[in-house]
Amino acid sequence: MHDDSPPDDSPPGALTRRAATKAVSLGALAALAGCLGGGSRREQVPDPVDLSGGKEDDRGGMVIGLHAGPNGQIFYRDNAPEGRDNPAWFHTLGMGLFPYHFDRREQGWEATAVYVTDYSTVDYELLTEGGDTFISTHTAADTFGDATEMAYVVGSEVLGGMGRDLIPFSSDADADGFVAEHGGELVSFDDVTPEWLRGYMRS
Repeated sequence: MHDDSPPDDSPPGALTRRAATKAVSLGALAALAGCLGGGSRREQVPDPVDLSGGKEDDRGGMVIGLHAGPNGQIFYRDNAPEGRDNPAWFHTLGMGLFPYHFDRREQGWEATAVYVTDYSTVDYELLTEGGDTFISTHTAADTFGDATEMAYVVGSEVLGGMGRDLIPFSSDADADGFVAEHGGELVSFDDVTPEWLRGYMRS
């Protein structure tokens, strides 16, 4: 529905973020991999993959990239999505990635990496349709960041692909600025529990 890279003549009001932040984020991921010790980064922390090309959400079956909002992917140590290799992939966080993650964790699956769209490192747009405001979607591998390090904007006026969602930023300043402009509040990855998520998605 939306291109990953908006054209140079983006409509007035389209928001962008500098590519320099992306380099900082990727450097932070490399540092995280080093902290885990032992083998290579690829063995310890798998790299995110591109989610374009008609991939279907592992919780709901919607095609990723055809709808607005953040995407996500999860790699597991000794398990994988039904019928293919890791990662599991999602076109929403609140209705896709987090519920899937909680369900699989209850089954004993161990996640080795969880990635979500990092709106601090992409040139995102806010688009209005039918009176609602949606944030653009991005599927390229380098648009994802470590989900555990994000600040998530929740309860703002800006929606994802299926309505209310969690909008991730690796930069606290970007997240604070988004809240100042569009409302909502911030939560961390650890704040998102099954109980909290059920209440948030119903509200």
